[in-house]
Amino acid sequence: MGDGIVMAFPVEGWNTSAAVVVRQSGDTITGDVHGIGDANGERAWQQALATLSLDVDGSGFPAVGRRDPIIGRLQAEYHYLRPVLFHSPYEAACAFVIGHRITILQTRSIRQRMAEDFGATIEVDGTAFHAFPDPQALLRVEVFPGVAPVKIERLHHVARAALEGTLDRARLRSLPEADALTQLRTLPGIGEFFAQGILMRGAGLVDAVTEDDLTPRAIQLLYRLADRPEPAAVRKRAEAWRPYRMWAAVLLNIWVRSQPPEIRGPRQVRSRRK
Repeated sequence: MGDGIVMAFPVEGWNTSAAVVVRQSGDTITGDVHGIGDANGERAWQQALATLSLDVDGSGFPAVGRRDPIIGRLQAEYHYLRPVLFHSPYEAACAFVIGHRITILQTRSIRQRMAEDFGATIEVDGTAFHAFPDPQALLRVEVFPGVAPVKIERLHHVARAALEGTLDRARLRSLPEADALTQLRTLPGIGEFFAQGILMRGAGLVDAVTEDDLTPRAIQLLYRLADRPEPAAVRKRAEAWRPYRMWAAVLLNIWVRSQPPEIRGPRQVRSRRK
């Protein structure tokens, strides 16, 4: 593996799982695909690139920083970091369902144990990596420690939606944003907030703006505003970030999360649809 990063995941199309090693040397990205035949190797590689937002032409991103010096400063500070996504919208939806009303650490622990118990195991240079269960395997999970029965039922709905193609990354990206969010909200347990998360962090929309609570706080602090801007004001400011509005917002979120709690301020309470 060397200095590469390893990702293990079920490959969209749901015929197999793979482990992908990705390496960077300067501006060059290389890697290896393990545990999979040539027929699905390219699909797994493209999915890994999408997870790192490397499947999108980012050559125009520096221009955003030239238009908006605040974003330019963050680009330089974080070395033009691109969003890191879930391996697929399917895995994003599962993570949000599992994580409802528990901590991030608890969610990660459950997902890892599910991968070890029900997912594929792929060996890379003598080390075993466990992929999250594919939809077929998830449908066979009837009970799991730490996961309430209602969440198991909701995970089964997510698995069926994945098998039907509803959660296909390319499909979700091709839909108008409002239509994609409406369709995602038909999944039990997925409200507006989770639907946005699946679309932005699973499908990986590049030119979109979420109504989260951290972006307005970051804008207030970095642009030295008296108050947190309302959603309409956030969208207006984000016009300067097109066609990479989400990438710019991610930089803002990373920055504000790095600030001390007394600077970051309290999180705003958000009502969620059931």
